[in-house]
Amino acid sequence: MKKMIVFSLIGLLIVGGGVMWYAQGELMPSNGNEVETAKNSHGAQGAVSGAVTEEDLETFEEEGKNPFGETIPADKLSEDNVKDYIHGMSHQKVKAKKKWYFYEMHPERITWLLESLDQVELKHEDVYKRILQKWQAGNFDTVDDDHNAIWNLNNGTVGKATGILSPEEEKKFVEKNK
Repeated sequence: MKKMIVFSLIGLLIVGGGVMWYAQGELMPSNGNEVETAKNSHGAQGAVSGAVTEEDLETFEEEGKNPFGETIPADKLSEDNVKDYIHGMSHQKVKAKKKWYFYEMHPERITWLLESLDQVELKHEDVYKRILQKWQAGNFDTVDDDHNAIWNLNNGTVGKATGILSPEEEKKFVEKNK
């Protein structure tokens, strides 16, 4: 009887540990195609992550929101806001073990951010402009480096970009994370 209790307890500990390990993603590491459910660093709760439609953008404008679905106007953007928006958009195009949130990379979002940089004073404005100007021109050859530049500014420890998604992988990522 004592052996049965001991073996049952050991079994429960093993199963419980396995569940915890699985829940942390250790048994099934991310292939970079999932977005974790978490807030970005400025704690956005109203932001619309995932894919955005032209109808969404029109609705945001009518409601006085920015192209990311938030009520933060261009002249009130903080360093964290800009980093989060760029970082979230880069997730569409990069391979990484973890991606905490995602904003579709949309031309209107890129243009709005570039124009917003003229209205605020930010410590790393030159980095943001360089990245956004490349993206506006359709140049994504170093989007993984762009992601990692922002990731480094955020003192990233998990989720460093390890490459660039193929067009097929990117399409699948966007559709999966709408």
